[in-house]
Amino acid sequence: MSFDLVFFGGTGDLTWRKLMPALFQAFRHGKLPAGGRILAVARDERSDDEYRSFIKERFVEVDSAKRPSDEEFARFADLLHYRRMDLSQPEHYAGLKQWIEARGADTVVLYLATAPYLFPVICEQLGTAGLNGPRVRVVLEKPLGHDLASAQQINRVVRSVFSEHQAFRIDHYLGKPSVQNLMALRFGNALFEPLWRRESIANIQITLAEALGVGTRGDFYDQTGALRDMVQNHALQLLTMIAMEPPSTNDADAIRDEKLKVLKSLRPFTPESVGRDVVRGQYRAGTIGGQPVPGYLQEAKVPADSTTETFVALRTEVQNWRWAGVPFYLRTGKRLASRHAQIVVNFREVPHPIFPGSARANKLVINLQPEDGLELHLLASKGSSQGEMLAPVSLDLDFDKAFASERVGAYERLLMDAIAGRLNLFVRSDEQEQAWRWVEPILHAWAADPNGPRPYAAGTWGPPASSAMVARDGCTWDEEQ
Repeated sequence: MSFDLVFFGGTGDLTWRKLMPALFQAFRHGKLPAGGRILAVARDERSDDEYRSFIKERFVEVDSAKRPSDEEFARFADLLHYRRMDLSQPEHYAGLKQWIEARGADTVVLYLATAPYLFPVICEQLGTAGLNGPRVRVVLEKPLGHDLASAQQINRVVRSVFSEHQAFRIDHYLGKPSVQNLMALRFGNALFEPLWRRESIANIQITLAEALGVGTRGDFYDQTGALRDMVQNHALQLLTMIAMEPPSTNDADAIRDEKLKVLKSLRPFTPESVGRDVVRGQYRAGTIGGQPVPGYLQEAKVPADSTTETFVALRTEVQNWRWAGVPFYLRTGKRLASRHAQIVVNFREVPHPIFPGSARANKLVINLQPEDGLELHLLASKGSSQGEMLAPVSLDLDFDKAFASERVGAYERLLMDAIAGRLNLFVRSDEQEQAWRWVEPILHAWAADPNGPRPYAAGTWGPPASSAMVARDGCTWDEEQ
């Protein structure tokens, strides 16, 4: 299958830091379909060879195991091309159309690796130029808007040019092998489904923790914050995959229909419940890995009076028969005690304990990063001479070790899916808008709150109010158990 893959924003950080390395890995693994061309477009004046040199220099910043040798890059570079484009000029789109139609590839993927405010401009120009035919797909990077109204506006323009099945809204978390494994865990095995409900599960925790601060992205992050950056997309997508009903098929829309039902079933927030069930924080100076680190307000490009949150913890419920009354706790933040992403399913205690001592309830830990695996925590007899004393034991499955040679990175998987036209791991517009609809009351409540975020020291697990929130239900976060 021949393809043309066009990157708008072809000299930007996302393209050279994430997308080009992912494409090279697909090329190295023999997964990139034959007969492909990769075109970068940007405002600068460059030749193809100058762009190839630009990308080669940037590969120095990629993990050493993923860097190409000179011979490998020379072969990969044959696929790379460059065009200068002013995204506001119709004649430049006409020139792009001529370049694409001169060869007539089977599939054309237009990847908008630009700031989201440019999405409507680019899509309108693509429609005017006729670059929206049935073999064309458009990939949209997050964040898609900064609130419900802006997301709806972007989607209106996209839908006026492209059909829904041509629009690939990317959430790179969905490309992680560990996240894909959530579907396999639930719907490829008979073991968990009978237990996957309120009668057996006490609570579910989703943690997306980063030890890093905002780094050089202070200006972007200060306009975004943890709620928009991580909760509205990544965390809610994980919640839907954990809580969704079994889809009728593995078809993209069957899956996304069930995810949408979960989003519509989430308990809506009110100003009162935001104050009770949502904690926002902002990191102060502290210590990470034994090294002192600055607070958020001391980071480059961050205003000294910023009230942007770098931490969010919240409690919600899925109001349907399967999950009624089961708390879902979501937590994300920067400069936390460690970098890890995990989902913890805490099961209820046995209804009538017959063994001495305080029995610990079973739990299932789904590790997403940095390791990728599954831990099932059980209780077993020690087999000692002192009677039936129970002790915690765990079954630990390492998926990276089991499937190492077959696993690919998130962007590599998603780029290959976009070329192949597989929509399963991409977000539909109604999902995205419903997620914004759910988080927007939190944004409104914060805008009216003069107190701002709670401080927490870098290297901790966020404000103490986060632990207090789950303690009201008689629960603790996983690292406190």
